[in-house]
Amino acid sequence: MIRVRKAGLLTTVQDLGRPGLAHLGVPTAGAADRRAFELANRLVGNRRDAAGLEITLAGPELELEAGGWVALTGGRVAAEAGGRPLPMDMAVRVEPGQVLRVGSVSSGLRAYLAVRGGIDVPAVLGSRSTDTLAPVGPPRLREGTLLPVGDQADGDPYRQVAPTPAVDPEPVLRTVRGPRDDVFTDEALRALIGVAWTVTSDSDRTGVRLDGPELERRRKLELASEGMVEGSLQVPPDGHPILFLANHPTTGGYPVIAVVAGADLPLAAQARPGTRLRFRFVSVAQAREAAGAPA
Repeated sequence: MIRVRKAGLLTTVQDLGRPGLAHLGVPTAGAADRRAFELANRLVGNRRDAAGLEITLAGPELELEAGGWVALTGGRVAAEAGGRPLPMDMAVRVEPGQVLRVGSVSSGLRAYLAVRGGIDVPAVLGSRSTDTLAPVGPPRLREGTLLPVGDQADGDPYRQVAPTPAVDPEPVLRTVRGPRDDVFTDEALRALIGVAWTVTSDSDRTGVRLDGPELERRRKLELASEGMVEGSLQVPPDGHPILFLANHPTTGGYPVIAVVAGADLPLAAQARPGTRLRFRFVSVAQAREAAGAPA
């Protein structure tokens, strides 16, 4: 068991989510920065979909009753185990009964903690992820929570430091024109890629709310709710876009001006309030190539 002594600001159990259930109104959820999440699992020798912890801004304090291998990735954060510094981006052994303390994220927004074997909370609809939009999956961590450790390891821990990119202070996100781009004026489309947008403080795992110029529509119209995908840039009536992340709703009634390439969503997931984002239009083929998918 892992005993939660302090929960941190927002610490949740996440895996790769619940894909394929959008037609039932169930969001995918899962880790917001899947690249960092999967790296943590690889470092401790877990299967790629083993559940771990997503840490937002301020981390938890955990007691590992039986010890084990852990790895911390994602946003830069200072941590210690048993009073000794815990390096990031490599597998580290924590001894039985030692306390693992994770501090505040200093660069980026979210860090990920993998424990060899994975977090073995009960799966709901095929996933152990915490859905922060609907009450599905385990609740967010609280003081006194006990987290069982599973057996989802199938490789050896990687004891060298993994090469990881630094968090970009002003990321540029590759973007394709959206299914409703014709709703917006030419000036709005130029503004979308021509300015730096500021991440606001009311952003969360559902979406990144952006402040900048108002994106004007050619005409006012009411749309029937449509299916939404992760990466959609939905524009409500105030003209300020919302970039949907892992816990986005499955449908929405505001027009989608553009969709961010999946390869760049980890950059958006690490954008803390005050970060400036830019968008760059690419073709669908280029977006697929960036993700390693066939054009």
